[in-house]
Amino acid sequence: MVRVRFAPSPTGNLHVGGLRTALFNWYFAKKNDGKFILRIEDTDTERSKIEYENAIIEELRWAGLDYDEGVDKKGKYGPYRQSERLDIYKKYIDQLLKEDKAYYSVYKGEEIVFEGNPLPNKYKTDSNDNYSIVVKFKVEKGKIISFNDLIRGLIEFNTDNIDDFVILRSNGVAVYNFCVVIDDYLMKISHVIRGEDHISNTPKQILLYNALSFNLPEFAHLPLIVGEDKTPLSKRHGEVSISYFRKEGYLPKALLNYLSLLGWNANEQIFDFREKYKDFDIKSVSKSPTVFDYNKLLWTNEVHLRNNPIDEVYQNFLDWSNYCKIKIAAEDTYIKRVIEISRQKVQTLKELYEFSRNFFIDDFEYEEEFVKKYMCKPWFKEVIETTIDQLQQLDYFEINNIENTLKQIAALNITGKKNVFQSIRGSILGKLVTPGLYESIKVLGKEQTINRLKKAVDFSNNINR
Repeated sequence: MVRVRFAPSPTGNLHVGGLRTALFNWYFAKKNDGKFILRIEDTDTERSKIEYENAIIEELRWAGLDYDEGVDKKGKYGPYRQSERLDIYKKYIDQLLKEDKAYYSVYKGEEIVFEGNPLPNKYKTDSNDNYSIVVKFKVEKGKIISFNDLIRGLIEFNTDNIDDFVILRSNGVAVYNFCVVIDDYLMKISHVIRGEDHISNTPKQILLYNALSFNLPEFAHLPLIVGEDKTPLSKRHGEVSISYFRKEGYLPKALLNYLSLLGWNANEQIFDFREKYKDFDIKSVSKSPTVFDYNKLLWTNEVHLRNNPIDEVYQNFLDWSNYCKIKIAAEDTYIKRVIEISRQKVQTLKELYEFSRNFFIDDFEYEEEFVKKYMCKPWFKEVIETTIDQLQQLDYFEINNIENTLKQIAALNITGKKNVFQSIRGSILGKLVTPGLYESIKVLGKEQTINRLKKAVDFSNNINR
C-alpha cells in the first residue's frame, strides 16, 4: 500500500512551501488509494513549541488536507510525535553500537578525548558537567550511494565526501536524520516526497537504512519555491506563512489551487484541488525551481471568491472573521446576500469585509468626500427626503420597483442624476464606492434603508446650520 507522510518541525509558522509539500503528498496518497500520515518532528527541543504544533494541525484542517494517521481530529497527539518516541530510537542506536556500526565520541569542551566502542566506565560514571558524550555513525569510505528519484532520476553520492555523523546528541535525543529513518521504516512509508533541500540528507539516511537492513522507500524531491530573484522564498520576498494568508483573507481552495501549479503542470489554471488529485502524476513534477507569484495568487483567489458557491464563500467568510476575531452580528441569510452583491468588486475576504462592513453596522461614519461633495449641497436634503417619501410608498420592495423609483426621483431634476444616486448611496452606506445601489437597497430592506436616509438628513441639517 502507498503510505506517505508530511513531517513538519514545529519550530515556526507553517511556510507555503511546507503546505505545498503536504498537498503533493496528499495528492499522491489520494491518487493511489493510499494513506496520508502526519508526523510532528519535534526533536529540536529548544526551538519546538506547542503553539506551532497546534497551528500546523489547525492550518492543515483549514486547508482541507485530511490526514489518515498521526494526530486525531481533536488535536490530541497520537503515536507519531518524535519527542514521545525516544526509547524507540535508542533501541536502534544500541543495535548499531552492538554491531560496531556506530561508536561513542566524548568531548571535553571542544576537544575529543575518546572515540570508540564500548564506552569506558570512567565516562559513564563521571559527571556530565565534565564531558559531553554523543554517538556517531561510522561511514564506510569509497562507496557510491545511489537512488532513483521519481522526479530527478538517478542521483549518486560518494561516501568519501561524507564524514562520520552524530546520530545521538549528548542530551540523549536522537538527531533528525536518524529519527526519520526509524519512523519511516516503522510507519511503513512507501514514498518519501519532500523538498529538494532534503537531497543532501538522503545519502546519510540511505546509509542508515542499509546498516539497519531496512528496505528503502522511494524518494521524490520537489523543486524549491523561489522569489523573483530566484533565491529560496523567504520574508525578504514577502510574507510566506499560512497564518498571513489566512489573515489576509485568502480562500483555502484558492491557495491550494495556486500551490498545485508550483512545480506541476495541471493543464488548467482554476480548479478544485479536491478533485484534481485524479490527474496528479509525481513523475510530471518539474525539476526546476518555481517562482511564487503573489499577483497570480491574488488573481486565483479573486476568481474563486467570485465563482465558488455562495454557501462555501459564506463559510469561508465566517471562518475568516472568527480567525481574525471580528464579530459580525447578522443573520446567515443577510450575510449571504451581502456577500453575493459585494464579492464581484473585491479580491480577498479581508477586502470583502472592509468593502461591505457598513452593511453590518449602523453607527458608521460618512466619508469626508461624500460630506463635502453631496451632504453640504443645498439640494441634498430635498433629494433624500423625496427618496424617503417615495420608498415608503412602495408595497413591493423588489429590484425593479426600487430602480424605477430612483429613476423617477432623478427625473424630477432636483439636481443631476449622478448627484441623486450618489447622495442616496452615501446616505445608506456612508461612502461612494459600494455594491450596486439598487441591490444594496434591496439587501438592506425597506425599514433599514429609510432609517439610514433619515439619519443622513439629520446629519446634513447639523452640518449645514
